[in-house]
Amino acid sequence: MSQITPSVYEIAVLPGDGIGVEVMQACVALLEAAQRLDRGPQLKLTRYDAGAQHYAKHGEALPERTLDAARAAHAVLFGAMGWPDVRYPDGTEPIPQLDLRMALDLYAGVRPIRWFPGLPKVLTDERAAGIDFVLVREQTEGLFYARGKGSINEAGESYDTMQITRRGTDRVSRFAFKLAEQRKRRRGQANVTCVDKANVFTSMAFFRDVFNDAAKDFPGVSFDHAYVDAMALTMIKKPWTLDVMVTENMFGDILSDLAAGLIGGMGMAPSADVGDHHGLFQPAHGTAPDIAGQGKANPGAMFLSGAMMLDWLADRHDQPELEQRARTIEAALEAVLGSGAVRPMEYGGDAGTKAMTDAVIAALPQAAATIPAAPLARRA
Repeated sequence: MSQITPSVYEIAVLPGDGIGVEVMQACVALLEAAQRLDRGPQLKLTRYDAGAQHYAKHGEALPERTLDAARAAHAVLFGAMGWPDVRYPDGTEPIPQLDLRMALDLYAGVRPIRWFPGLPKVLTDERAAGIDFVLVREQTEGLFYARGKGSINEAGESYDTMQITRRGTDRVSRFAFKLAEQRKRRRGQANVTCVDKANVFTSMAFFRDVFNDAAKDFPGVSFDHAYVDAMALTMIKKPWTLDVMVTENMFGDILSDLAAGLIGGMGMAPSADVGDHHGLFQPAHGTAPDIAGQGKANPGAMFLSGAMMLDWLADRHDQPELEQRARTIEAALEAVLGSGAVRPMEYGGDAGTKAMTDAVIAALPQAAATIPAAPLARRA
């Protein structure tokens, strides 16, 4: 936790490409409206260029100026980046978000999934209303370690290498257990599931062993294990039984999309990429070229990512007013969706980005009145 409590927080805003630009504009408007309602710390939101379209025009996907700003900021707010027709000479896509993860050592990918009234009922079982879990994905190694390092030999064989280290697995496992402890205060119980393929791969058996070692330091949190294929089935059959899961990079990449499907799609799936010193917050969806520029994008995931950023800043800098602001944003969004009066196009309604944004901003004052007053800071 920081020893300095700022009154203004520098936020590096990276809208990116496609609908990233649209949902970011909506989120900035919401954050600015929310901070006008309280006397808490202010956010200074400064926009920086990056992304596939920037690469197409200027030959660089992540300018040094933008990377320096991300390093210096209290947090990074990220839209979405990438475009199908924009490629590097080797055929791969510019993916600045991966470069940022490595540069800022954002080792924990946090993907909360929660159903609340107003979202589609994808599963018919009534217990699906209790879906409330978090997938924690290790993001600096695993199979993604091979990015840019793969090889194809003269025999026509291609190889990508998975890397699992004790340090990487230990720190993400401990992150998951600490998150479970935080959730326990609200839920009354906590469990962390190690998701792996330890029955097949030596690297995954090692991942499980390191996880088990970390678990010994968290006696108040139960834990178990699941193979990734079995977990995919559990997420469909009984996701309401899940709490916190921790897994390797590629497994987490796949399971996080499946998880979003349980609540109707990526439009309500926020995420955070967190390290020991930096945090980046972004919707889990992509740039959606098919609807970009049409004002159809659901900004819900971006709104919830903004709330996650406020929570992270609140915890890091001992600022309960920011946590209160996060709850206000969530309550406003839930009220709008729960009323049924405004339904995003993503879920069969007629509300585009602007209509959703206007409705959530309008709901802020009433939502704020339902949130308990922030306690005094815990540190003088």
